Amino acid sequence: MKINPTKQKVVDAATLLFFQKGFHGTSVRDIAERAMVNVSLISYYFNSKQGLLEYAVTNYYEMYLQTMEEALQENDKEDQLSKIKNVIFAMINYKTEHFHLTSFINRELSLDSTFVREMTVTYLAKENHILGELFYSVLGSNFKRKRDYLFMQFKGMVMSPFVLKNEWNNQLIDIQSRKNFIENYTDLIYEWLVYLSNSK
Repeated sequence: MKINPTKQKVVDAATLLFFQKGFHGTSVRDIAERAMVNVSLISYYFNSKQGLLEYAVTNYYEMYLQTMEEALQENDKEDQLSKIKNVIFAMINYKTEHFHLTSFINRELSLDSTFVREMTVTYLAKENHILGELFYSVLGSNFKRKRDYLFMQFKGMVMSPFVLKNEWNNQLIDIQSRKNFIENYTDLIYEWLVYLSNSK
């Protein structure tokens, strides 16, 4: 799919400003100035600031779920632990590449933003289904009675770096630091999953 570079520039500008100032603290004029475009161009592409946010969030989740599904398909013949490690890597990599929007969405969800929640509910249900099937398939029998609590912990691990943005933002300053974070954090989650899978 061919991406309109001007449209993407507007989305990138809005994403950064939403992350820094929040949705309500960002004006259409702020976005236009940051993207170096005319305000009318934003209306042309997205109708409104709300339309821009809806486009950004929808596109984010469409690509996110596609990334998860591709990671599953690429490793279809591997054991369940390898599959879940590859999916986690793909998820953390995607979330880190889109750090500003990931953090903004998580912040809005934690504040129970009705608008963002309504946009994301279907996508989050799909994410939950994919992760749930993988997670429960590797869980050792000794942990079966606590599986729902453990699944909640698992989801918290995947999400927490993008909620605790102040703790992590300064560590993700260049390509190498982001690469190190993705590899190390994925390995840490994987070690926890190996422990849970071996308790039978």
